[in-house]
Amino acid sequence: MEATVSGVPVHYAEHGGGTPVLALHGAGVDHREIAGALEPIFRNVPGFRRLYPDLPGMGRTPAPETIKSNDDVLDILLGLIDSTIGDEPFLVIGQSYGGYLARAIAHQRPQQVVGLALICPVGAHTREVPKHEVLVSSADLRGQLDPELEASYRSYFVVQTTETLSRFREYVAPAVSLVDEPSLARILSHWELRDRPDGAKSYFHPVLILAGRQDATAGHTAARELAEDYPRATFAALDRAGHALLHEQPTLTQALIVEWLARVREH
Repeated sequence: MEATVSGVPVHYAEHGGGTPVLALHGAGVDHREIAGALEPIFRNVPGFRRLYPDLPGMGRTPAPETIKSNDDVLDILLGLIDSTIGDEPFLVIGQSYGGYLARAIAHQRPQQVVGLALICPVGAHTREVPKHEVLVSSADLRGQLDPELEASYRSYFVVQTTETLSRFREYVAPAVSLVDEPSLARILSHWELRDRPDGAKSYFHPVLILAGRQDATAGHTAARELAEDYPRATFAALDRAGHALLHEQPTLTQALIVEWLARVREH
């Protein structure tokens, strides 16, 4: 599906019906990664309408010269919300870079965003990250990936099994060639938002924050501290998980997201 926001055609996938859930992927991929992880969860939890946009410069959403910063990306997302959700209450889930944008949306619209989930979120600054360490290496990569994709897989996953390789090939690898690298670099070079989503103690809706104990991209220390900013936050740092936590710990992720959805409905 497609919605035009400020002249930009924003591509998104939509599934189900009910309370809207906006799910935002990380940098360097497209909506398929987070959709591939979340759809098996939502198939067992009815009553939610899932929206998975391709962020500007990734997937099938272009990033024209008018999009110069994360503030511009945030404006596009707020416009997408206005055109596809309107003034309905909705939930936001953000993975990695998408978590930074998800926090900003909740900060901008704290009454409308009735639930916030952050998976391996990155913030304004990255610090105290562990060295990349492969914990499990049982996948036979011979002939499975070209050298560039193999390097990407090896640097992304700390659990390198046949299952995670299959998930990488299905949900991550196809998006790599669709990334507009110059445009994404332009946007990310203006990273910090004008209205930073810090000091969120006035956000009283249920929050879930998941971090990978072995995450060499975002770490887990900042996510743990971030949880203190949200009075209704559940925080979990999962062992045997890096920045690819969604793929490496799918069972635990599912249990924690289902519990968060129950808290949102209760609230």
